[in-house]
Amino acid sequence: MSSVRLDASASVLPPELEPGPDQRWSTWQASSPTQRGPLPHPDWLVTASGAFDTELGIVKTGKEADVHLIERAVPGTAGVLLAAKRYRSSRHSDFHRSGSYEEGRTMRNTRDARAVGRKSAYGRTVAAGHWAVSEFDALCRAWRAGVPVPYPVQISDTEVLMEFVGDGRAAAPRLAQSRLHGEELRDAFDQVVAVLEAFARAGFAHGDLSPYNLLDHEGRVVVIDLPQIVDVAANPQGLDFLYRDVVNVSTWFARRGLDNDPENLFAHLVSVMW
Repeated sequence: MSSVRLDASASVLPPELEPGPDQRWSTWQASSPTQRGPLPHPDWLVTASGAFDTELGIVKTGKEADVHLIERAVPGTAGVLLAAKRYRSSRHSDFHRSGSYEEGRTMRNTRDARAVGRKSAYGRTVAAGHWAVSEFDALCRAWRAGVPVPYPVQISDTEVLMEFVGDGRAAAPRLAQSRLHGEELRDAFDQVVAVLEAFARAGFAHGDLSPYNLLDHEGRVVVIDLPQIVDVAANPQGLDFLYRDVVNVSTWFARRGLDNDPENLFAHLVSVMW
């Protein structure tokens, strides 16, 4: 997946050696190897210590996080566009994920786990960071498993930086926005089946898969929104989540006139998994 680069002549970065308004020093150098995406790092990724991150606006607002568009570039050179997903604490969020997603997971720090359970101010901050870590880890696992996801660049506190999937500064449309019908959707359906198979081989279910978190980037389906990824073997409801993913996408394609059999697909995925 190629990420969008900006021409040097069109860079929004000023020539000064200090960050200007809506800018910060690149957080790459301050991150540890465990906070960075899988090796090898893509050649399009800007890792220079003199790079700035420039805020370009909000791409999407959500119930639990907002996605911002930033440009990472060394002043005077071509940069790369990245999506910065920033989780809000539950105090500023109107959404609470179901505890069923968390079954089979453990929080390493017992003090943090107790704080989250009590929903204290500290616990709300921990929870936001927990979901950011969950999404980053899920993106890394999916990337290594060959699932078409945005490359996970790095994590910093409650911010997950990832490859921006889109054209120019416009994000790729969601599959749900497609105007195609019937057999015109066959290629997209086959790609979604391949996504489900890749998850299944790795032992996971997306947990919330739908045409609203599948992007259609120039005919290529890309999966987003992964913090709730479910370990099917560890989670008692793992197969239920996998089945729900299948039904969600199968029903949408059927409504668009593309016949498919969700029961057969689910049985196939279970056989792939075991």
